[in-house]
Amino acid sequence: MTNPVSRREFLNLLGAYGGTSAVLQAGAALGLMPGASQAADLSLLNMSSKGKKVAILGSGISALTTAWELSKAGYDCTILEASHRAGGRIFTVRSGTVVDEIGNYQRCDWDNEPHMYFNAGAARIPSIHRSVLSYCKELGVELQVFVNESKTNWVQDDAMLGGKPVRNTDYSSSMQGFISEMLAKSLSESEIDSSLTESESETLLGMMRTFGDLDENMLYKGTVRAGYGSGGFLDHGTKKDVIALRDLLETRLAGNVMVTTQEGTGSGPLLMQPVGGMDRIIYGFANRLGDRIKFRSPVTAVMVKDDGVEVAYEQNGESQLLKADYCFNCIPSHLMTGIPNNFPAEYTTALKYIRRGRAYKAAFQAKERFWEKEDIYGGISWINAPIQQIWYPPHGIHLDKGVVLAAYNFGGANFTEMTQEQRIEACLMYGEKIHPNYRQLVEKPITIAWHRMNHMLGCAPRWARNRGGWSQEEEHLYETLRQPVNGRHYMIGDQSTQHSAWMESAIQSAHYALADLDQRVRAETA
Repeated sequence: MTNPVSRREFLNLLGAYGGTSAVLQAGAALGLMPGASQAADLSLLNMSSKGKKVAILGSGISALTTAWELSKAGYDCTILEASHRAGGRIFTVRSGTVVDEIGNYQRCDWDNEPHMYFNAGAARIPSIHRSVLSYCKELGVELQVFVNESKTNWVQDDAMLGGKPVRNTDYSSSMQGFISEMLAKSLSESEIDSSLTESESETLLGMMRTFGDLDENMLYKGTVRAGYGSGGFLDHGTKKDVIALRDLLETRLAGNVMVTTQEGTGSGPLLMQPVGGMDRIIYGFANRLGDRIKFRSPVTAVMVKDDGVEVAYEQNGESQLLKADYCFNCIPSHLMTGIPNNFPAEYTTALKYIRRGRAYKAAFQAKERFWEKEDIYGGISWINAPIQQIWYPPHGIHLDKGVVLAAYNFGGANFTEMTQEQRIEACLMYGEKIHPNYRQLVEKPITIAWHRMNHMLGCAPRWARNRGGWSQEEEHLYETLRQPVNGRHYMIGDQSTQHSAWMESAIQSAHYALADLDQRVRAETA
């Protein structure tokens, strides 16, 4: 006899497979899930008559947000950026773009067309990221829907079905059906009755039947959700053959929730992107901030004083000194530790503790939109190989060419150790496992290893060293870094958040620091 399954235990089981969206569906049905919260508006005290100066180090989106909000409130802002461009890890590659990877300089020579671009860093905006969307509206950045999931895309693993790629819809529908069937079998009638009310039991079983498209005996026998094997338009359609559970479990991709369903917290529908590339958001800020941004101005020292901050930097080969009342700093933590400063020891310990991701991306110009001939119009194909993913552009439909993301590897170490030629060959070789004539259909490769990109040397920051969650030490270091040094120096960016790698996190870190500054300024002027 199996053990009773409580409502909360069931949601945990469902979440492990179905992700946030499945849990929300079940939780709403059982009355367990609270409503979403709203972000508070940012309203800073106007300081136009006070002459307060602010130094902003780096020009990532947290820095641009900070500069924009402070400028509107009357502060005198100066942004120091070491690179030739603004945006940090928000980086769009198009014709003429220079990829400043150390030891692998590249210049993109794709066709100069508006739809021919590749978001080498941030690439998606979830509909729940209110701060990003609010700035897009304020700055006049036009948005379009980004297709992250398309069930006509492919899933491929050499260990599954002899390496033959299968449509995502066939894979995910079968997996969803078998998981639902197993959950239903694990709950005997007496156990359901003992842990749930009659009404809740009916709701739960009905949800499982619907979730997995089970028959009246709570068994999975295939589904038309995966499309029809034949017919379906002018005559009754027939179901496709069911992929056996044993075959489904042959691939490690079975453990990737993004393959089988979409997470509502970040990668799930609805997603958006700016028309023309993610850097349109950066241009929206930068065009308004104008000459407040000083490019090619690397910071060489940061000294916090009792009454302000002194920032040394270089520009045009000459040493400069910027004196400011306050400083907001989004320089990557591991780079900041190598810049002379007088931060407290515990603050420096927190900066040094953060690890950096080693994400890798690659892209090709496609000679023709071959994916559309396979009924693919955006979304991701998944492969159990180092390239991990192939993305197809949802924009430019039915035009002659397009840009296909050829690899997205979160670790990236193996690609970084390769030459450019070896990287390209790996993308072509693995891509052929999904598209047999891939090599003949793509050209003009671009590859990017983020922990070798100049002025970045890393990707998303990582605090937790253990998958089980944050330790007390990590929580303490995190809170230490979020507090300003002497009320004057603030670290910002997704490195000062618990949910890194998203623009929303970086913006909210800026808002958090700005709110703290505003509270201090109001107290001083009261």
